[in-house]
Amino acid sequence: MNKVYFSDKCPDTEGFISRLDKMQVSYEAVNITESMKNLKDFLKLRDSRSEFDEAKKNGYVGIPILYSNDQLIYDLDTINEK
Repeated sequence: MNKVYFSDKCPDTEGFISRLDKMQVSYEAVNITESMKNLKDFLKLRDSRSEFDEAKKNGYVGIPILYSNDQLIYDLDTINEK
């Protein structure tokens, strides 16, 4: 199952979700600022994956992101390649 980790407080979320919906990608939406459980689930993923190193180094959270088949997708232009 695809998951989208996002925050309703992040300015990039609306465009990311809108593009996924237009692409008709099914996903479970996980708003990391909605609950402590959601935040902990995301941090567990983020802290265990090197793909987030650059975001963390630059002080970013690393969202919104699509988590699909053990792949992390920031750039939806690459989704057809995956």
